Amino acid sequence: MTFDYVACANGISIRPLRKKDYTKWFSGFSRRKLSQHTHDPGLLDMTDCTDSWFAALVDKHQQLAADDKAYIFAVFRVADGAHLGMIDFSTLARDHFQWGRIGYTIHNQYWGKGYGKAAVRLALDTAISQLHYQRIEAHINLDNPQSIALAKSVGMHYECIRKGFIFENGQWTDHLVFIHSTQK
Repeated sequence: MTFDYVACANGISIRPLRKKDYTKWFSGFSRRKLSQHTHDPGLLDMTDCTDSWFAALVDKHQQLAADDKAYIFAVFRVADGAHLGMIDFSTLARDHFQWGRIGYTIHNQYWGKGYGKAAVRLALDTAISQLHYQRIEAHINLDNPQSIALAKSVGMHYECIRKGFIFENGQWTDHLVFIHSTQK
């Protein structure tokens, strides 16, 4: 079964990548500006990101969705099809939980235009209505005010700090947990 859900609102659309998206996807990533802060990778080396590499990536995303492990959405501007970024959901638990995690990134050349807020809102609605998550968490570095502000702006609520939660940069780091839930 192919995962091919599409949602549109406020001039943006979210949907899984398709093999024909290579040029738009490559353009979005290759036109990034220099890093703007600690959690912005900035310019990326796209040398290995060939058309065949991208086709394998699309297949991998489809398999992750088929296995209910992750759902990865590309964010596009409706007016011209520009690739604005990516949003992903990882399934943390199903059965009695219906629990997922959201991750989001907008290419830094598109920051400050409201695309992140519109895309994350649309993705959260999709995760509840189509992916059937009941609880969605965002795990955010304590020193990432941009991501914290985005989570708050879309109505996610601060829940806690998880100490030593994620191993990154050679150490266990604390993360803030923001939630979006069908339960208020």
